[in-house]
Amino acid sequence: MYEVVFTDLGLKDYKETWDLQEETLRRMSEKKLQGETSPGQLYFVEHNHVYTLGKSGSRNNLLIDDEFLRQIGAVFYQINRGGDITYHGPGQIVGYPVFDLDRLGILVKRYVFLLEESVIQTLQHFSVKAERLPGATGVWIDAADPSRARKICAIGVRVSRGITMHGFAFNVNTNLDYFHYINPCGFTDKGVTSMEKELGEIQDFNYVKNVLRQKIQTVFELKYV
Repeated sequence: MYEVVFTDLGLKDYKETWDLQEETLRRMSEKKLQGETSPGQLYFVEHNHVYTLGKSGSRNNLLIDDEFLRQIGAVFYQINRGGDITYHGPGQIVGYPVFDLDRLGILVKRYVFLLEESVIQTLQHFSVKAERLPGATGVWIDAADPSRARKICAIGVRVSRGITMHGFAFNVNTNLDYFHYINPCGFTDKGVTSMEKELGEIQDFNYVKNVLRQKIQTVFELKYV
């Protein structure tokens, strides 16, 4: 069973958290090269308003200029994960697993599938039916209906020496207005949603985090240490 240290960082600056992931990955990689084992890390965090663009994305999917970014209290980073543009902000659970896929015995495609599955099962706990959309990563509501399909969780990862970083952004009580200023994940014809919107009321954020933490443990067969 893969051992993982779980840390809830609370509300933390995006760049600080990115640096933390890079340092964690570097440390784990060094030990791996030396033939030593180390536990994985799972970080939960909330960020202030920030847009991030993956290395395969287009800056054109950010629909506002730097001045408007300042007006809405947001910042922008081009980063080294896969995927296109997404938004992070308060009321959203951002998860950064730094996992050794070799020790888990899985490949990247399976890893992303299990991240999706963890969120799908979390939503099932709250009687929200969620699913995958063929050809698109993440977790969706009404994926089979192109006119209604809407994303509730975005996923974008990086893998170096078999070790993951970046991860997922799960909309719980998220202010969805901030998605109006981008083409989320590069899509121009798909909407976004949140648990609050789907269930019609603000959710107990810490309770949702606890359920998700447990689902990740079960789906990945982890042992928290």
